[in-house]
Amino acid sequence: MKGTLFVVSGPSGVGKTSIINSIIDKIDNVVFSVSCTTRPPRPGEVDGVDYFFVTEEKFLEMVQNSEFLEWAKVHGNLYGTPKKFVFENIDKGNKIILDIDVQGALQVKKNYDDAVFIFVAPPSYQVLKDRLLKRGTESPEALLKRLNNAKWELSKMIEFDYLIVNDDLEKSIQIMKSIIIGESYRTKRVLTEELIKNLFKGVSDR
Repeated sequence: MKGTLFVVSGPSGVGKTSIINSIIDKIDNVVFSVSCTTRPPRPGEVDGVDYFFVTEEKFLEMVQNSEFLEWAKVHGNLYGTPKKFVFENIDKGNKIILDIDVQGALQVKKNYDDAVFIFVAPPSYQVLKDRLLKRGTESPEALLKRLNNAKWELSKMIEFDYLIVNDDLEKSIQIMKSIIIGESYRTKRVLTEELIKNLFKGVSDR
């Protein structure tokens, strides 16, 4: 059975990373797809674990070589999902989770219609602003840019398959866990020719 691609998106600071990290610990065969970015690492981030941190020159070279499933310029930096890693894991039967911006998610939706799209939203715009301020990882200019981008990002939630309003982290984790498990058992994913053959083995035609 082939694996499933789960695309998780939403405004910066909404809590996507916390939800995904918990999901990876709770469900078997879940693999996090590490994206490439040209932005510098934040304190505590590890190259190859949180992101592949590359130069703009290297990133554009990868674009030219069609190495990305999607890529976009977000908050002044380039972000992209290496396609080779994603499709290798789908072929292995793994559940792949992408944590990407809304621009990138909509690109994937246009190019790969078998993915499952999950939007994580804040309870309100003010709550999102407070979370970003509390995080304290951006300059005032970068913070303003993220908040302005969030208005457009929130307007696109209707284009996703599922919506999680992250007003309670544990509840949001349970909702995403249910989505991933449920989608993994959809008929179109599990009903293979071999399974059908086994189900009807020994049944005589009437």
